[in-house]
Amino acid sequence: MTTDEASAETATGQSAADESTADESAGDAAGDSAARKASAPAWRGGFGRLWGAAVISRFGDALRAAALPLLAASLTDDPLLIASVTACGYLPWLLFGLLGGAVADRVDQRRAMWAVDLVRGVLMAGFALAVALGHSTIALLIALAFLLTTFQTLFDNAATALLPAVVPRDTLAGANARLMTGQQVASGFLAAPLVPALLILGASAPFAVNAATYVVGALLIASLRTEAPPKPPKAAGSTLRAEMAQGMRALWRDSALRGLSVATALTNIGMGALIATLVLHITGWLDAGNGGYAAALTAYSVAMVAGGLVAPRLAVRIGRIRSILVAGIVQTCALVALGTIRELWAAIAAMAVFGVMSMVWNVNQATLVQERSPAQMLGRISSAFRTLSIGGAPLGALLGGLVAGAWGLNTPALLAAGAFTLAVASLGALIN
Repeated sequence: MTTDEASAETATGQSAADESTADESAGDAAGDSAARKASAPAWRGGFGRLWGAAVISRFGDALRAAALPLLAASLTDDPLLIASVTACGYLPWLLFGLLGGAVADRVDQRRAMWAVDLVRGVLMAGFALAVALGHSTIALLIALAFLLTTFQTLFDNAATALLPAVVPRDTLAGANARLMTGQQVASGFLAAPLVPALLILGASAPFAVNAATYVVGALLIASLRTEAPPKPPKAAGSTLRAEMAQGMRALWRDSALRGLSVATALTNIGMGALIATLVLHITGWLDAGNGGYAAALTAYSVAMVAGGLVAPRLAVRIGRIRSILVAGIVQTCALVALGTIRELWAAIAAMAVFGVMSMVWNVNQATLVQERSPAQMLGRISSAFRTLSIGGAPLGALLGGLVAGAWGLNTPALLAAGAFTLAVASLGALIN
């Protein structure tokens, strides 16, 4: 993932359920065809408001993502405890990810999204107040990360299912690229560099701004006039558990999505290890301070903007799955450089290269899921994909904390490189 968390992954079309005979070449051909048809979506008709809500919410999330590790590091110097904050931010995807997808297929996705944003705004406001009053603890940080991600399982799956109702199918790749690029502009050009300035105002300032962005995002989503995709009547006796199982089976029968979910799970082991300990890598192993940490995050986010321009074009030339394979190879090389060259400039360069290829991976992954999933099952299939793939992140975060404490603060980057190598090998097998 590359994530972010995450984040922000809006991921309709061809049924995965009746693609049980699709092989690797068929998956790539479908991706090629869709990529050639892809064009930029119109800002009118609801996409502009959805884009605005996604961008401003990501801006707030990026403030929190950058400030939270710094707050954790100020409370403890134990790498495992700091990594636990990140790990608990991923754990709800394992516990509630499938449930969030099934609920997203049942409810009005627009209403679910703005309601979730309002709840998250209240939570963040309460947390900001606790930090301002000096009541922040590692336990509180862990609880916040867990609660926010629990609500995010519904929000992200609802957003995935809603996007194809907002834009025409042949503009999905362009819509995904614009969404993700806009989010990275907000987080890279604005949020990450702004964190040190906000911290001058107080440790609670980034979290208070994050709370406000959730409220603004909720208002934008509530103003959408786009109707959610029509939902077929439920079979008598249908249960959430049965519907979740249908989504998992549909994902597993599609060879392209199955292979990609396995590869993404492997990369998320590496991403979990890297994200959970990056603040220690930059401020400790490189001795670059908070400014160096902000510079590395900025390089990553700004480079993802360039990746948003590259991703659709690369898919047209070589196909979606091959684009993801290329991205994984380049990311592996960047991680090796990050973990072996003890210079801030090398870390900034490695994070920039990593960021370009992260966007190539994310855009093509999200679009492939949309293209190969029937509209009435998109929430469930995307949640099954996320649950399988994100499942590696909390494990990686804990492993990163352990290896950093045992063998050095640079070793999580090398652990991540090993995980990406396995992912590249599995994608190569999918194509061949």
